[in-house]
Order: sequence, then structure tokens, then C-alpha cells
Amino acid sequence: MHDRGWWLGAALSGALMVIAGAFGAHALEGQLAPRLAAAFETGVRYQAWHTLALLAMLAWRASCPVAGQRLAMGLWAAGIALFSGSLYAMALTGATGLGMITPIGGVLMIGGWLALAWAVLRAH
Repeated sequence: MHDRGWWLGAALSGALMVIAGAFGAHALEGQLAPRLAAAFETGVRYQAWHTLALLAMLAWRASCPVAGQRLAMGLWAAGIALFSGSLYAMALTGATGLGMITPIGGVLMIGGWLALAWAVLRAH
């Protein structure tokens, strides 16, 4: 299977996203300060969108591999880990200093979208 590791990573990210969403909606309900609950929810939402983007990119790569696709996927994966991961950790631990990592993840996600634009421009 082509891109097996990427498919596995996207599948696991999707599973983790559903688990985090359910955990946030049920186990954490009323347990977090509203600001931390909102941060957790934002992490889930951004992980969901970027996991879907990974899946779409993988489907496109299967029929039309072009330069820039792997770069976009790598940036999105790193962005998910840093952006969503830091928000999850901050919400669960209250360590607001972790919020300094969040913008780095956001920049990586933006970079992934720009890499997608570059890949589209290079596609024939």
C-alpha cells in the first residue's frame, strides 16, 4: 500500500480526535475553567480539520502524486501535534505556559496550506 504510514497516522489521528472530543464533552464537562475548556475544544476542532485534510491529500496523492504533497502532510501532522497537543496539555494540566507552543503549531498548519497551494500550482 502506497503511503501506508501516512494512512496509519491519519487513522490514528482521527481516532484520537474522536476520543479527545468525547472526553472533553463528557469526562471534562464542568471540570475545567471555561477558558481551558474552550482551548481543549479548539484543539479537537483543529485536529479534526487537519486530519480530514491529510485524508484528502492522501486520496489526491494516490491518483496524482506531485511535489509538495508530502511537505504539506508533514507540516499538518507536526502542526496537529504542537497546536492541538499543546492545547490538550494546557487544558488538562493548567500549565498556561504551554500556550507558547500553540502558535508554532499554528504556523506549521498554515505552512501546510501554503505547501498545498504550491503543490496545486505544480500539478499538471
